[in-house]
Amino acid sequence: MAAKRFVELLLPPKYFKFCRNELSTGISLHNQHASYFPAKTTPFLPPGTFDNKIAFITGGATGLGKGLASHLSQLGAKVIIASRSLERLKLTSEEISKATGNEVVEYQLDVRNPDEIKTVFDTIESTHGLPDIIVNNAAGNFIAPTERLSPKAFTTVINIVLNGTAYVTLDVGKRLIKAKKGAVFLAVSADYAETGSGFVVHSACAKAGVEALTKSLAAEWARYGLRFNAISPGPVKTKGAFSRLDPSGQFMDKLLDRIPAGRIGEVGEFANLATYLLSDYASWINGQVIHLNGGEYPGGVGAFNGLKEITNDQWDVLEGLIKSTKGS
Repeated sequence: MAAKRFVELLLPPKYFKFCRNELSTGISLHNQHASYFPAKTTPFLPPGTFDNKIAFITGGATGLGKGLASHLSQLGAKVIIASRSLERLKLTSEEISKATGNEVVEYQLDVRNPDEIKTVFDTIESTHGLPDIIVNNAAGNFIAPTERLSPKAFTTVINIVLNGTAYVTLDVGKRLIKAKKGAVFLAVSADYAETGSGFVVHSACAKAGVEALTKSLAAEWARYGLRFNAISPGPVKTKGAFSRLDPSGQFMDKLLDRIPAGRIGEVGEFANLATYLLSDYASWINGQVIHLNGGEYPGGVGAFNGLKEITNDQWDVLEGLIKSTKGS
């Protein structure tokens, strides 16, 4: 680790030998402080916040999309969920509707296909009316060394994440503009859209495009009453995501060590932030990418953040070395 190597270079060899065990055992205690940051996952907005609102969510049958659909339904919205699996859609719509007492409608949809999108929105517009809320959550991702990434695999992720978001947004956006109906859009991004990241190059490129789309349309289409934001969530444990990003489970400890808050996020936390951004309480928030990650983003990019592993005794030695340094 960076901190350990730093101490190796700066501390006297005898002292480092003495404190080697402290460095290694301190790492295992890194997430005890997570108790200071408990997850609050129940809806916090007032009941009825989304009464008479229609919300459309891609990737709404599982994971983050399902969690958001549940929160919106609890808060009064008529929720329309879409994804490729009709079986999962039906199970989710029945589950949420039974729990909330509000109507949840499902449409089978592949966001890579503009013709399918048109057909679905033709039906939604004639049957339910145009949505007030549009959430682009459909995604595809997996870890892979880029030298093993085929053009087909790269294109598949771009088509789902970037093109799918664009196709849905353009189709329903044009309808809303023509109807002179305001609405709010939310996209789901990732921190590495801004920083880049090895082993998920395909997803980083796609998510970066989604963020550019979000900011661009926030500037251009606000005049039509349309608002655009994105959430960039850190690791939130959902079955679909982690089965492809940490298939063996061996990276979880290393992942936790990167998150200053000491834990991963929960779906309900994402849903609470999302419902706020989609509500009228956030009507002056437009063109923003909100990071939700327990501090993982600043924790991962700070050059000296690894020094948190150094003990007070070791800092005494380091401070002495620093003070004894003469000149530039």
